[in-house]
Amino acid sequence: ESMNTFAVFWQEQRKYDEAEPLYRRALEGRKEVFGEEHPDTLESMNTFAIFLMVDQRKHDEAEFLFRRVLDGTKKELGAEHRITLISKHTLALVLRAQHKYDEAEALCRRTLEGRKKVLG
Repeated sequence: ESMNTFAVFWQEQRKYDEAEPLYRRALEGRKEVFGEEHPDTLESMNTFAIFLMVDQRKHDEAEFLFRRVLDGTKKELGAEHRITLISKHTLALVLRAQHKYDEAEALCRRTLEGRKKVLG
């Protein structure tokens, strides 16, 4: 947890070269301790992917991580769980940033359908 805290600290200071290796180490540590699909690991993976997408513009790597988060949340929480729907939406954002508009739109539509089903 402290590794992630330091990563956020460096990110907020816009010292991205300091933050990125800490995010990586935090994620690897959680994978080793909890496993690939544990909610804490998925949360760390998602946080790191957001950092990669927003601050580093490393969209390919962010997409890879967001897909793993989505797969894990679907498996652990179910396809219509609130966090799974958020994961779909976040993946759609990185796809849009990569100009993969058709796939991004399809994910947004599925997310909207899921939210309507869950929230009414």
